[in-house]
Amino acid sequence: MVINDAIQLTVTITLFVLSYIFYKLNVSFCCFFILVAVFTTRNSPLSLAGMAIERYIAICKPLCYAQICTVKRTHMAIGLIWFICVAPDITDLFVTLATESPSFFQESVFCLRQNVFKDPVLTYKRQVFDIIYFSGVFLILVSTYLKILFAARALSTDKTSAQKARNTILLHGAQLAMCMLSYISPSVEVVLHIIFPGRILEIRYANYVIVYILPRFLSPIIYGFRDMKFRTYLRMYLPRCKSRDTVKKVSPVHKDSL
Repeated sequence: MVINDAIQLTVTITLFVLSYIFYKLNVSFCCFFILVAVFTTRNSPLSLAGMAIERYIAICKPLCYAQICTVKRTHMAIGLIWFICVAPDITDLFVTLATESPSFFQESVFCLRQNVFKDPVLTYKRQVFDIIYFSGVFLILVSTYLKILFAARALSTDKTSAQKARNTILLHGAQLAMCMLSYISPSVEVVLHIIFPGRILEIRYANYVIVYILPRFLSPIIYGFRDMKFRTYLRMYLPRCKSRDTVKKVSPVHKDSL
């Protein structure tokens, strides 16, 4: 997840900045950036869905966890997730290579997916796969998290532990739900362009921040601030930083002013 999100943010931010600076980019260069961005964006919801299944096995079937969640099977699951993400969208490149002339890849366009992969069939294909991915991830999200939530309530006798488990589950659910917005954001962006035709850049910027940036900011909260060791050091050093800032702000009192 960390490597995937780092690649995704690096590629999308670079593409976003270059589009604002140069406006139009070379088609071949744009194809590479778009495909990497699409692969890594699709990867995040599927990876979180796999993590949801892993947590379901760990909490609801702990005796079978060691046999099911082995290192070899984990590597196989990661490879399967990448294959599912790459296979449907790499066909866009093959179709474009077959239908467009070689000179097209020497042109410069505003780097959007619909400007590079222009075949109408590809648009319908993307919509079908988005619906399939959205439905599959949503079903996994609802089924696993509800079972984990009920198991946490039933097995935990400590109300504090049960509350922490519920909060963690809700945070993971929120992160996965925000990542799933990437499946419907293209359709929403088209509708917003029709409603607000003069606000294309603002809509695209807001869509990028909400769909691609904010879900990645939840990972430090879930895996950082909620970690007991990290919070221990945070509580240890944060008051010192505040006290130093307070000392700097307080001006020294001179005897002459008394």
